Amino acid sequence: MTALEKATGDVVFKFEPFVLHVLCQELQDAQMLHSVAIDSGFRNSGITVGRGGKITMAVRSTHCLEVPLSHKGRLMVSEEYIEFLVHVANQKMEENI
Repeated sequence: MTALEKATGDVVFKFEPFVLHVLCQELQDAQMLHSVAIDSGFRNSGITVGRGGKITMAVRSTHCLEVPLSHKGRLMVSEEYIEFLVHVANQKMEENI
C-alpha cells in the first residue's frame, strides 16, 4: 500500500496464468498433448507450426486478472479491495499449480 500511495502514474494489478511451451517432433504428438491440456481445463492451449516446420504446443490457462488500481497517481480502489484482489490472485495461482 505504501508503494501504491507513492505512485505518480497508473498502476495495474496483473496476474498472468500458467504457460508451458513444448517443442514437439511430430504433429500427432502436439495434437495428443493438446487434447490432454484441453481435457485438463487449459482451454487457451494451442498448436503453432512455424515456417521451418517447428511444431510448438502451448499449454495455457484462462486464469488471468488485470485491474487498474490508480490513475495519474490517484488511488481508485480501497485497501480492502486490493486485499480481495490478492486473495483472488492467490486462488488462481493455486489453480495453476
